[in-house]
Amino acid sequence: MHAYRTHTCGALRASDAGQTARLSGWVHSKRDHGGLLFIDLRDHYGITQCVLPAGTPSFDAADALLVESVITVTGQIVPRSPATVNPRLPSGEIELQVAQLAVQSSADVLPFQVAGDSSYPEELRLRYRFLDLRREKLQRNMLLRANVIDSIRRRMIATGFNEFRPPS
Repeated sequence: MHAYRTHTCGALRASDAGQTARLSGWVHSKRDHGGLLFIDLRDHYGITQCVLPAGTPSFDAADALLVESVITVTGQIVPRSPATVNPRLPSGEIELQVAQLAVQSSADVLPFQVAGDSSYPEELRLRYRFLDLRREKLQRNMLLRANVIDSIRRRMIATGFNEFRPPS
């Protein structure tokens, strides 16, 4: 098993139920529902909901996490009950029941939230550019730009153009 992941957060589906998976990513959000702690784990490929019941060995460590902390979780993939399925997520039919949790990097309190569509002053966003680049809109824009450049490059090569760059 890979040290950090067996799957990406966007790859798990209902057909994977019953398997053991290891995921790594940023804590996107955290919800405490009394005896259950829910963590939405985000990587560059999507979001997966992780569940920790109270009393499990990793519960206290997970409860102390702040959003944008980087963690690795290992556990069993289980189907969600029909009432709790999230149709807005590709992985919305399953959740990961966490058996092990490793904190790779704990985050401090953030100057602004990465999750969500809230608007923040440009000065603040530029000062903390490393956080701003994690926001979904900017991630989509960077991926679009990379795909457009890749498409242009492939078409130019197919028509016989070469790309030359002077040595550094």
